[in-house]
Amino acid sequence: MNRSELLPLLNEPQSIWDVIVIGGGATGLGAALDAVTRGYKTLLLEQADFAKGTSSRSTKLIHGGVRYLKQGDVSLVLEALHERGILRQNAPHLVKNLAFVIPTYDWWGGPFYNIGMKVYDALAGSMGLGPSRSLSREEVMQAIPNVEVNGLRGGVLYYDGQFDDARLAVNLAQTVYQFGGTPLNYMKVTGLVKNEGLVEGVTAIDRESGDEYHLKARAVVNATGIFADAILKMDNPNTVNTLQPSQGIHLVLDKKFLQSESAIMVPKTDDGRVLFAVPWHEHVIVGTTDTLIPDASLEPSALEEEIDFVLRNAAKYLNIPPQRSDVLSIFAGLRPLVASTQEDKNTKEISRSHKVTVAESGLITVLGGKWTTFRKMGEDVVDTVAMVANLPEKECITKNVLIHGYERKQDETNPLHIYGSDAFKIKALSREHPELGEVLHPSLPYTKAEVVWSVRHEMARTVEDILARRQRALFLNARAAMEMAPKVAELMREELNKDATWVKNQLTEFNQIAKKYLLEE
Repeated sequence: MNRSELLPLLNEPQSIWDVIVIGGGATGLGAALDAVTRGYKTLLLEQADFAKGTSSRSTKLIHGGVRYLKQGDVSLVLEALHERGILRQNAPHLVKNLAFVIPTYDWWGGPFYNIGMKVYDALAGSMGLGPSRSLSREEVMQAIPNVEVNGLRGGVLYYDGQFDDARLAVNLAQTVYQFGGTPLNYMKVTGLVKNEGLVEGVTAIDRESGDEYHLKARAVVNATGIFADAILKMDNPNTVNTLQPSQGIHLVLDKKFLQSESAIMVPKTDDGRVLFAVPWHEHVIVGTTDTLIPDASLEPSALEEEIDFVLRNAAKYLNIPPQRSDVLSIFAGLRPLVASTQEDKNTKEISRSHKVTVAESGLITVLGGKWTTFRKMGEDVVDTVAMVANLPEKECITKNVLIHGYERKQDETNPLHIYGSDAFKIKALSREHPELGEVLHPSLPYTKAEVVWSVRHEMARTVEDILARRQRALFLNARAAMEMAPKVAELMREELNKDATWVKNQLTEFNQIAKKYLLEE
């Protein structure tokens, strides 16, 4: 997948795409994959990098949603559990089973949550990842050695899925490409092209070259997540906002704060939210929050009250209470929740289900949703596309499409395992050029070879693309990522044939972004 090889496809003046998808996050990639695997000529345009926004800032869970079950949204849980199983089958190099422990400190907690998780198991059916069960006090202490023991009565064990969100996004773009689609990053849609009031394409600008494009399509899909309203207003400036952005933050800590391969799920914090402490890439992610935010942003910042909330509630369940000085990185993301008609409704109660709408102009928009159900969202979108654009009716096949990098057996002790079947090619690159086997930073496992690979085959265009999404350094240890940046910039300069000015600008831009991931003491 090479950007310079794909760009010429936009220059064919008579070319008409069956589908143009706006947005390169989970929603857009799911729609593009479904469209291209049905044989539709598909173009995906992303204004920044794949998964630059919300789709790289999740809790890293592929899950049915225990709290949605508590809210009574059984249909959403059923759908998510089914999709969890499909993704586990189609991308085993990125999705794995993860054990969760719910520690209980009230006499009624164990039976209550045990019954709830048995219902969760039953809804999963044959797609279940493992049976839940009650745990004694001693078993909880064994599973989570540094759990808070004061008042601990026991717990419940259940299973859900874990994944690497940004890596999955990159692999989905590669899969779209392998099926003949054209996924392009740094291509910003600037307007909708209309004929007699009907959308028949888009205008877009290449953010690297400044070149402008006039692109025709039989159907245009607005899959821009938190930015969906901006595209809707391109179609109709009088459109009322359909989304309510909700911010979730995560703090990243050293693995000593969990000391377990199992995660902790806190079903009820002091304001009724769910909190997770999840092992991920030899670190621990603690979150999340649910805070109403007025405006959408590609780089949202954590609020002080959110930081205090996570630290305060984590301290109740970990016998080593994390301090601000312990936070290696902090990241924030915005959920594209479908706006409620009840102004005072809590964000934690707003449904995470998705819906597909069609404007009078024919613009198709998908709203809401979450990573776990991205495939089903794509199916629903393309069903609508086929109807609106009168495309040849073709069956969805994505339930059985293996994601790029698919490899059933994984050695999770090997840091390259997230590349799946591409791992041996990266190893071969290091053997051919031994200097590329060098680790970029002693605190993280990433090598120079991975940088070269990502530029050549994964459409990485900036230092941030590498350190935030191809590798996950910025999300794991922001200071280490800043220290790695000069080496990464120099490797990219050689690969992309850039100059010293490009390197300087890249480092300036990356450091400005990285500072938002640092938590001042």
